[in-house]
Formats: sequence, structure tokens, C-alpha cells
Amino acid sequence: MTATVDITGRLRKMPAEAGSPVSYSLLLGDTRLPMNELLGQSVRLDFDGVIRCINCDRKTSKSFSQGFCFPCFRKLAACDTCIMSPEKCHYHEGTCREPEWGETHCMVEHVVYLANSSGLKVGITRGTQVPTRWIDQGAVDAIPMLRVATRQLAGFVEVACKQHVADRTNWRTMLKGEAPEMDLAQERDRLLALIADDLAALQAEHGEDAIRPVSEDALGLSYPVSVWPEKVKTHNLDKAQTAEGVLQGIKGQYLILDTGVINIRKYTGYEVRFRVFPNS
Repeated sequence: MTATVDITGRLRKMPAEAGSPVSYSLLLGDTRLPMNELLGQSVRLDFDGVIRCINCDRKTSKSFSQGFCFPCFRKLAACDTCIMSPEKCHYHEGTCREPEWGETHCMVEHVVYLANSSGLKVGITRGTQVPTRWIDQGAVDAIPMLRVATRQLAGFVEVACKQHVADRTNWRTMLKGEAPEMDLAQERDRLLALIADDLAALQAEHGEDAIRPVSEDALGLSYPVSVWPEKVKTHNLDKAQTAEGVLQGIKGQYLILDTGVINIRKYTGYEVRFRVFPNS
């Protein structure tokens, strides 16, 4: 059997464009391979055992924070604890690891949103990352709730929201296509009422214009999936260096194979060989 696609390179997060359905590409080295058209084809990923930092290109035995070596993980602002907990941002204290990075990524407008990936959740993202962030989470619907002046302020709002709604996606439920139907505009109004006192206190401290409610409509998203898995099994390239099977779908950053799912973003920086074989 002869492979119709045979490419080798370093994995990166899959680029995706909103559409009906979302359009995905596999970014492998300098190659950008359209993936939607490969549904139903037999594919194989082989990890050759080499991981290189996506920042400094250093060879590393383990990837940290999705693609970095340990020294970069320790020094880069993109890997600081405040990325996962934005309310802990310390830019204003003059201790940001990379002040210029902080100015372009944190001290800019962010969106606090509601999404339905496996159920209702709250999240934040830079304004320029809508709808990419929603696609990466496998949301079937998402709606902006507030626009805020900085990442830290978005984090403060998220903390208030987490008293009433989840802030994480159940990725197994997301991959089974089991998100319940819901009216996100109605949920937005309900949550805004619940956190009204928190918002008023934040506006009093940071300025009324620093937190602005929005009335934008929800965005519905669909994904290229032909078969939803009944049970979600995962491929782990660190344990078994090969993942192969028939490509049945793509959602979030996952390839859904008939043998299990694989989170491509998790293996950012891994050197792999990707092959597609013709159907017999």
C-alpha cells in the first residue's frame, strides 16, 4: 500500500477557520495540510522521539506548557502562572517577565464570554482571538458577554462568574458531541444579573469604561465529524509513539480516529511523520 501523503516535521497547533463546518489544517514544519478532505481516510502519526522547543529550538526530553523547554518555561511571560490565572497578573507591579509581551498580550482589550462545549462555561480571550479560542475549545455556541480593558480585569470578572458557572470544558463530553442545547443570550443576562454587584465594584475601582457589556449575538459552530465516539480513548505519543486509524472527525484540537482521539496541541514541538493511505 502506497501512502498518498507522507510528510515529516514539527507539530504545531492546528490552524482553524470558522465555517460550516470549521476548516482545519495540520501544521507540520513548513507544510500546511488541509484536513477536512481527509475524513474517512486511514492516517498514521509516528513520533520519532525528538522534541524541540518552539521558542529557542533547544532539544528537550519533555515539553512544558505545550511546546517549551524548561528554561523557556521558566523565563517566558507566556508560561507564567498568570496565564492560567489572569487575576494574578503582576504587570502593574513592574515584575512582568517580558513587559513588551505583556503590553501586546495582556494590556489590551479582552472578551469575557460564555460558551457551550460540554455545557455552559465562562472564559476569557483577547479580542483578536474570537472565534479562534471558541473553536479550540470545541464550542458549538459562544457569545461575548463583556469587553474589558486588560487581561487581569477579565480575570477578576471570570473569578466572579465562577461562583455561578463552570470555567472548564469536559473534553470527553465535548468529543462525544453531547453538548446540550441552550439559549446563551438568556444565560448571559442571567449571569450578568448575578454578578452585578461585583461588576459595579470593579468599575468603581478601574473606571466605568473598563468593563463594557455587549449585545452581540451568539455564534454557532459546527465541526467536520462523520462519527462521534461512543467511548473516548486517547492516543499518547509519549507512551506509544504511533497513532493510526481512520480519521472520523476533528473538533477542538483533537483528531478523532476510529481507534481513539489525539490532542494535536498537546504535542506541539514533537517531530512526527504523518501519512495518509488510500482506502482499500
